[in-house]
Amino acid sequence: MSKEPTSKRPPPTDLFSPLAIMEPDFSRSSGGGGPNFEFAFNSVNFSDRVLRIEIVADPPEIKAGSSGCSSLADWARHRKRRREELKKEKESGNLPTEQILGDQAEVEDCEGYEDENQEEEVVAMVEESPSDAGEDAQSTDSSSWSMECSQVSKVKEFYISSAILAAKSPFFYKLFSNGMKESDQRHATLRINASEEAALTELLSFMYSGKLNTTSPTHLLDVLMAADKFEVASCMRYCSQMLRSLPMTTDSALLYLDLPSNVSIAAAVQPLTDAAKEFLANKFKDLTKYQDEVMNLPLAGVEAILSSNDLQVASEDAVFDFVMKWARSQYPRLEERRDVLASRLCRLVRFSHMSSRKLRKVLACTDLEHEFANKAVIEALLFKADCPHRQRALATDPVTQLRYTERAYKYRPLKVVEFDRPFPQCIAYLDLKREECARLFPSGRIYSQAFHLASQGFFLSAHCNLDQQSSFHCFGLFLGMQEKGSTSVTVDYEFAARTRPTNEFVSKYKGYYTFTGGKAVGYRNLFAIPWTSFMADDSLFFIDGVLHLRAELTIRQPPSG
Repeated sequence: MSKEPTSKRPPPTDLFSPLAIMEPDFSRSSGGGGPNFEFAFNSVNFSDRVLRIEIVADPPEIKAGSSGCSSLADWARHRKRRREELKKEKESGNLPTEQILGDQAEVEDCEGYEDENQEEEVVAMVEESPSDAGEDAQSTDSSSWSMECSQVSKVKEFYISSAILAAKSPFFYKLFSNGMKESDQRHATLRINASEEAALTELLSFMYSGKLNTTSPTHLLDVLMAADKFEVASCMRYCSQMLRSLPMTTDSALLYLDLPSNVSIAAAVQPLTDAAKEFLANKFKDLTKYQDEVMNLPLAGVEAILSSNDLQVASEDAVFDFVMKWARSQYPRLEERRDVLASRLCRLVRFSHMSSRKLRKVLACTDLEHEFANKAVIEALLFKADCPHRQRALATDPVTQLRYTERAYKYRPLKVVEFDRPFPQCIAYLDLKREECARLFPSGRIYSQAFHLASQGFFLSAHCNLDQQSSFHCFGLFLGMQEKGSTSVTVDYEFAARTRPTNEFVSKYKGYYTFTGGKAVGYRNLFAIPWTSFMADDSLFFIDGVLHLRAELTIRQPPSG
């Protein structure tokens, strides 16, 4: 007698195993063909328990914060910490004009070069006493659901399936199975604030149906907070996805970044906060243009903007100046300001790309703890002295890139070597990528950051010019002196460039010139070739895609005033 074949049955799945709960397929729970128990929601026929929800009046601070909040902007303003508004001062720069005087060493006015590296006035900071203990403290713990001391104003009851709720939420799994007093009773009780009632009702419905009945941003955020409180990760993902699909605004982005830390770092919400950071970074990427607006943003918004590698700013020196200005405005108390600078903001300043002159000012800055300032400056100087391949490694390492990646500065960084004997002398190195040079055509300019010699500020500017004699475009290089009143100084200068195949610097032009403020001297056609030859694939002047320029300056007589 033959045996009938028997099929192997899969091992039973423990619905209440921690591995079996809380990770449903998001697409399935959103109407993608997965189980839908909407028919069973609040139905006595498909329920084994009653969920009793006791509703108490909101605390006074919640009432005050929720009244009249008809938009995200209103809600954001209520959630943000009150900050004192101070008047801001605008700084203006001089815009000289160009003039060509000859066909050899050419002199021009420094058109378009704004001196953002002028001497800043030292701001005297007064030592204040530390903040009063507990001032501005806010309770962010929303996980407490037992409010025994509050008077119940209303009670709602829902018929529930403990299996469905436990499968969606570790909170309800523990409520029904871990020996809590509710686990062996048919009635389970929750106590919530009145402002949480609608969100919890929507959340319970979602746990059955996998969908929400609201598309309002504020309501979605309420449900998101409830989903975090009651540990319904699938609903957190759903709300996050819905919010990301809505048009982003400055107020909504700031609100998403202002979520309690336990919510904002949740994996389900991370894409939403990342999108908010990206929105702010893109909207305010031109820090010079939007400085007044950014000055009024809260800390989280400023952090998002300063984290961007695409920040459009004159130089990293300007980033540091902005950070100091913002911190002094938003945090009048010195101790609090120092803490925010050290722990939050200064880690976003790329000290390694600041000028040596500004780094000296960092050491003397009273807004920073001396030990912190010393460490930042030493790290920056070590980076500047490091070999190029090591610098590239630090700039691409995910752990260190926020400190070492070079931004797209309006004024290109320089490497400068200074000497004071036998004469004041400095050598400035300017590197330009091939794509940066290509963008100069047909009449563009690139300015370097300022460098100093004998207390005078100088800069380099690379141009795409039209050769006046041959009527073709060519590459030009100029040396300019910043606006400094009526001071004049005579400088011996020499321009050189690395050239293939030796890759050594080869002198192109040398001469001397008596500078007055705002003037520049240089050569329209530095390499004596047309632009097309300069930019050609076989150009002698691009080494691994980089043009290496050098300017050597010597002052053989003191400046005359």
